[in-house]
Amino acid sequence: MASIISKKVNGNTYYYLRQMARVGGKPKMISERYLGKAADIEAAVAGSTAMPDSVAHRRFGDVAAVWSMLKRLGVGEIVDDVVGHRRSDASASVGTYFALAIANRVAAPCSKLAFSDWWATTCGERIVKLPASALDHRRFWEAMDAVSDDQLVEIERRIVARMVESFGLDCSGLVLDMTNFATYIDSANDRAPIAQRGHAKQKRTDLRLVGLGLVVSTDFGVPLVSHAYAGNRPDVTQFPEVVAELVARFGPMAESGCELTLVYDAGQNSAGNHELMVDSPLHFVGSLPPSDHPDLLAVPMGRYTTVDEERFPGLRAFESRVEVFGIQRRVVVTHSENLHEKQARGFEQTMAKARRQLAATSARLKRGKGRKSKEQVEAEVATILKPRWLSRVISTTLTGEEPPELRLAFRTKPKAVAGLHEELFGKRILFTDRDEWSIAEVVAGYRSQSGVEADFRQMKDPKVVSFSPMFHWTDQKIRVHVAHCVLALMTARLMVREAAGAGMHMSVRELLLTLAGIEESVMLYQGERGRPRARRMLTSMDPTQQCLYDLFRLSDFAPKA
Repeated sequence: MASIISKKVNGNTYYYLRQMARVGGKPKMISERYLGKAADIEAAVAGSTAMPDSVAHRRFGDVAAVWSMLKRLGVGEIVDDVVGHRRSDASASVGTYFALAIANRVAAPCSKLAFSDWWATTCGERIVKLPASALDHRRFWEAMDAVSDDQLVEIERRIVARMVESFGLDCSGLVLDMTNFATYIDSANDRAPIAQRGHAKQKRTDLRLVGLGLVVSTDFGVPLVSHAYAGNRPDVTQFPEVVAELVARFGPMAESGCELTLVYDAGQNSAGNHELMVDSPLHFVGSLPPSDHPDLLAVPMGRYTTVDEERFPGLRAFESRVEVFGIQRRVVVTHSENLHEKQARGFEQTMAKARRQLAATSARLKRGKGRKSKEQVEAEVATILKPRWLSRVISTTLTGEEPPELRLAFRTKPKAVAGLHEELFGKRILFTDRDEWSIAEVVAGYRSQSGVEADFRQMKDPKVVSFSPMFHWTDQKIRVHVAHCVLALMTARLMVREAAGAGMHMSVRELLLTLAGIEESVMLYQGERGRPRARRMLTSMDPTQQCLYDLFRLSDFAPKA
């Protein structure tokens, strides 16, 4: 039963809402809420029906859900435990700045300079009590400077351990891949040796690159190990460092009887890397360049059998044993109709482009006014035919010696094109130490690479969980930025996994967009004097938003009044 009671203190009367209930057969007060003076109650009653003077909407759902996940992962606590406490006059702990940066990376990536403006549009200032001065971009930089490279590794180790334990993540399937990200660091900047020009996977050959190796779980593509490296280093050279860290984190699990399998592509192959896998407690599934095994490609299609029409429609395969880096290994050769068609269409486009270029060169020479020497024209033709397989299917003949006399003829060889269709298109060669697995299991293991590829695409999405923008110019800050991005990806993938577990299958962007639809309305009532009184409430939610609200425990962060 609820009742209003009064208390007199120093001649003033104060009112309380008291809730009574029977406990063990006896009446007992179970709650008491302060209501204020009589004038306060009168103003509250009048305000409940009055129109607000202004209304503002702030982002709530996505920010609160991300913050809830960061608290479950213990990000702030772990960072502070590793780095140590800052001096007493610091605006906030390093762990707090880590969590703030990660939340921003997930929800709305921006520079540290723009962070405070974005934060003001969210419910964050109510959830995380910080003075405005604490959000200055220089405070973020100071916090980033406080973390060493070794501490970054230790932070990731502890967060991953907490994640595996708290979320019951399945780590039996592991996928490794590498990519790089373009930066806008000036060429003359010598404070960022990690940013170098190399093979740009985003096709920005004019920019310096930062490489990133990532190991993710096949369980929703959640990052487990990250490794940042200089953009001019080949991926194959970084494989040992990534695997060493992977073994350090999960080796004891593998040695205790949990079988872990690492999947990687042909770009990571080398004798040293294969020896490293043999000596590790991990199993593996990899691939071999088809051109290195013409005897396997020459096997007639009659030996291929259907793998699993329901799981892998149009896929056929056969298995054999070949020597790989000095060891006899089981290999599975697959042929996919879908892949065959895609490669054939792509190659047709490549041939068409080459023929147009050769025709243009031939027409120029035919006019008899060319200035290039025979050697230069031969080099030009070689460049045109450089893409894979072109020189096999297009033959060229260059006659004449002097520039005005040079003539070029070319033709496509149908038999050679048919040979590509028969020997190469649609085929992959997989190898593994999993002799007990079925062909379907080997194929499924290899195809799990799509998880890490999806993670890299997500990090290149400019809207959510993005590597860019990256406005840092020193090696150390870049490494901290990479850590923020990887932990943001981990948080987002865990959120998707949690939603899927509740029956809501969404992409990262779809999930965050749905959560962002839950806003916090701030209604301001201006009295005759003083600061306006604020009332806060959440916008209405559809059934999906209500489920997400409950799933991510957003009631812990919802406004109380």
